[in-house]
This record gives sequence, structure tokens and C-alpha cells, in this order.
Amino acid sequence: MREIVVPPLVPQPVARNITDFVIEQAEKPSNPPLFATRDASGTWQDVSAKDFLADVRDIAKGLIAEGIALGDRVGIMARTCYEWTLVDFAIWFAGGVSVPIYETSSPTQIAWNLGDSSAVAAFGEAAHHEDAIRQAVDAEGLGSVRHVWQMSPAGLQALRAAGARVTDEELEARRSAATLETLATIIYTSGTLGRPKGCELTHGNFVALSENATAALSGVVQHGAKTIMFLPLAHVFARFISVLAVAAGCQVAHTPDVKNLLKDLQSFSPTFILAVPRVFEKVYNSALTKAEDAGKGRIFQAAADTAIAWSTAHDDGGSPSLGLRLKHGLFDVLVYKKLRHAMGGQVRYAVSGGGPLGTRLGHFFHGIGLTVLEGYGLTETTAPISVNTPSLIKIGTVGAPLPGNGVRIADDGEILAKGLCVMRGYYNLPQLQAETFTDGWFHTGDIGELDPDGYLRITGRKKDLIVTASGKNVAPAQLEDQIRSDALVSQVVVVGDNRPFIAALVTLDEEALPGWLERHGLSSALTPAQAAAEHEVIAHVQGVIDRANASVSKAESIRAFRIVPTDFTEASGHLTPSMKVKRAQVIADFGSYVEDIYSAKKDAAPA
Repeated sequence: MREIVVPPLVPQPVARNITDFVIEQAEKPSNPPLFATRDASGTWQDVSAKDFLADVRDIAKGLIAEGIALGDRVGIMARTCYEWTLVDFAIWFAGGVSVPIYETSSPTQIAWNLGDSSAVAAFGEAAHHEDAIRQAVDAEGLGSVRHVWQMSPAGLQALRAAGARVTDEELEARRSAATLETLATIIYTSGTLGRPKGCELTHGNFVALSENATAALSGVVQHGAKTIMFLPLAHVFARFISVLAVAAGCQVAHTPDVKNLLKDLQSFSPTFILAVPRVFEKVYNSALTKAEDAGKGRIFQAAADTAIAWSTAHDDGGSPSLGLRLKHGLFDVLVYKKLRHAMGGQVRYAVSGGGPLGTRLGHFFHGIGLTVLEGYGLTETTAPISVNTPSLIKIGTVGAPLPGNGVRIADDGEILAKGLCVMRGYYNLPQLQAETFTDGWFHTGDIGELDPDGYLRITGRKKDLIVTASGKNVAPAQLEDQIRSDALVSQVVVVGDNRPFIAALVTLDEEALPGWLERHGLSSALTPAQAAAEHEVIAHVQGVIDRANASVSKAESIRAFRIVPTDFTEASGHLTPSMKVKRAQVIADFGSYVEDIYSAKKDAAPA
């Protein structure tokens, strides 16, 4: 199959703009809780639709009183928190356009987002965020930024007070002015390559996609469902889910620090979660490491193999054998139930996006009682182009297009997208607009294939495609996903462009390393740099690579590797905030390791 277009389940959007979702929920007799916040004792407290609406209106009035006009851009720089969404909706109620800024952004990045979007104001969560914004504004001479507000209780209260003189009628005129075609937000790509590009997403993108996704994801995103947000709200994936949750009447809690995630999952007990693939890898690897440290590694591995086999047996309408069902039932009592309890005990579904999850992990989580609904999308597509749903799921794919969306596979394998999800365009980049659209189809830059049933499978990123010296094309994602699934491995970057063979740079997981070293008779005090030189560590990584190599041809296999002394992180400049590897930056900063691989006297027969 080369093309599939799925008609919308909701042909004409009911809401005229995003703000209508809040009003619709507040008008329901049940007045559902839309959010949950922590009180001084750490207990979760419901925020009802009516209370949220009232607060949004008060802050929106404050924005109007401070001079925010229709269409004005307002930046938001904060961790993942309730106030982020509160301010976001207030900007929309005031008729403004929100511009997210990652809370880890440098002054240069802050200045770019605010300056390129012509922002007139910005919110910072705390004093250091406000300081960073002001420094960026002063350094770049951004005179258009007239206000910088803090999202502290005092800062928001000052806005509420300022808005007291704005009438309900004036606010309603502002709120209702936006149509489906009106710009809602400019989200800047996190930028694995070059300057971030501003993606113009309209109210219609969010409204139409939310209404159709709610219909398609019945049983997951629905009234009474609960989720906990821990991904950056500056990222389109988390941002879309925030709007979708309000549209569907779900309840959202927030946790700004993933170190507290397990504790927060257990106290809030969500019914679904959303995460990027690296989070699922860490959950699996942490559970495996914990079992190995307790001397129960073989039991966990047997349980994992059983979960995968049980899930795989359900493919194509099949069913597990009696023996497999009995083993699965036993491990459900011994292992799976504990894993589900660690995630709050009520989680049935997880939505995965931001990169390929891998078939093995998809089957593992399905086998333990957590169905991962893997999806695919970009900033330019308001997040989801396609997603697996409870009724239409194929593990190992990113599902069929959501209703209202279409996918086409170009002759060179590139994925093209069309429909409700696709942005209006790139802000201030008309030439790029012309380059990335062909007859209304958006060029995603990803490579994939459609199966006979219309399910999409991602095979790589076009710009990441490696062409060896002999002309062999290699998509690195298939190898990298398998290697990164090992508990000892944190990150891996496959290299080999214009080289005689494929190689890899590998980093070690600092959390898993001490226990692994101790179990293998080595000092747990070794640093990653010291451990990288140990024979046992090198041999283990070689074994992991050998297993991954078994899934590809010899010409595509990794012939050599180096373990680098430090991990790739967002702080080091090697990961985007959504945990994607900045491949070019890694190769530039660790170029000496790459050169060492190819200058070493090894079996370097041309690929």
C-alpha cells in the first residue's frame, strides 16, 4: 500500500476554538475535575472545570488589562506544572498566541523564540526563569517584549487584580474572536539540526484533531480517565494531550521532576500515561536491574520472555497455548502485578510518541497488562498523524492514520502527511514552506512503509540515513533501538557515512552501572570512563551488538564500536528536550573516537 486517507469521524468540528472545550466542561452538571494539584501536605486536590474556567478568565482579564491585544505572542517558560496549562488557556481566552520555551533553554534559544515570533510578553515559572528571560531580552535588544511575568502565586495574583477592571463582555469578545483558522501557537522545533523553526498551529488543528482523537481513542481518553503529565509542555506531544484531555473531560496531574514519578504515579493512580520511548526503556531496564540486584534476574527474564510470547501469540487474532496461559498467570502474580502497582495500579494504556518504541518492548508491556498505543507525529503535525487504538492495534507499528488524516509513501520511502493535523506553515519561512509541501502533502523527513491494512511502520529518518563508502544505505534506528534496550547501555549512535563499514559510539547507564559491576566482580565505584576500559564491560557491549547485528545484513552490521566516557544528555547538548539524539553534535564532539575506529587496524572490508 502506498497511500491511505481516513475520513474524519467528526466531519465538522463542534468547537469554534480551543477555549470552547473549557466552557463545555464547565457547563456540564457533573462539573468534572479537569486537573489535580498538590496542597501544602502533598495531597492531590481536584480542580473542577468551573474553578479552572473562573481562574483562566481572571488571568485572561489581567493580560488584557496589561495591554495584550488580539494575536499578540506571549512566551511561556516553565517546568511541567499546572500553572503552565492555566496560563496557556488564559492567553487563548485573551485572544493571544502562546509561544512555548523549553525551561532548559539557553539565553540564545530564549531570545530566538521570543524575537523570531515578535513576542510582546513572557511568563517565567520562577525567579530564575524570569531572570533568564530578562537577560535574553536585554542581550538581544528585544524591545517588543514589554512584560515579563512570574508564574508564582504572587505574580498570578497581581494579574488577577489588574484584570478586575476588564468586563466580562470585553473578555468574551476576545475569547470568541478566534475561529478554526486563527493561529493558536507557534511551537519551535527542538532542533536536532540548525535553527529551530516556528510551526504555526491553528485552533482548528487542535480542535479538529482533539475531537477526532477522542472518538478514535474511546476507552482511553474519556470522561473520568486520569493521566499524569511529566513530559515537557513546551513539546507538541504533551501540549496536544493537555488540550485533548480538556476536550474529553479527563483529569490531568503534573509532576515537574521525573525523579518523583513513581511516587506520584502511586499516589495519583492514573488510568493512562504518555511517554517517549526512552521512558519505557528506562522502566524496563530499571525493573530488570532491580531484579538482578536482588538475585532474581533469571525469574524476571523468564517473566519478560513469557509476557512477550503471550502478547505475540495474540498477533493476527491468535491466542496463547494453555501452557503459555498458565505460565503467564503465574508470572502475573509473581511479577506483573508488582510492576502495575509501581505505576499506580490503575494504568491500562500508555501512549508512546516521539520515536520508535520497538516491537519487543511493545509486546513486553502488553504482556504485563499495559497496552502501549504507539503513535507517530511531528511538531508540524500537532503531534499525532497516526496512532494505534484499542480497537485497531498492531504492535511494532505506529498505527493507522487518525480519522481526518492521510499518509502517503513517496517513491524514495519518505512519509508524507495530509489532513487535520498538518500545520498552517512555518512562521516567516515561505521558502521552506514551498520546499516541504507538494500538492498539499507535507514531507515529514521520515522513512517508512504502509502494510496491506494501512498501518504505518517507521524505518528511519531520512537525514540520518547512512551511506557507506561502497554506496550501501543503512537506517541506523533499527540497530540503535535494539542496543539501547540493554540495561547497561544508555545511548548509542551508529556511524559510517562515507566510511568502509558501520560502527557505533556507546554510552553506559550511570544508574545501572554500579549494580552491574558488582554482579560481575568489579568495583561498583568505577566511573563510566573507568568501566569503559574493563574487559567484562567491553565483552558485554559486544554481545549486545552481536545480537542486534543478527537482525540485519552483514553490510549493515556494526563491525566496531567505542564506549565513550560520558553520557549524551540534554545538559551536554547532545539530546533535545524530547530526548532525541543530536547525531551531528555527537559525531562532532566525539569525532576522535570515530577516527580511532576507522584508523585502527581491524577487519575493515568494504561494506
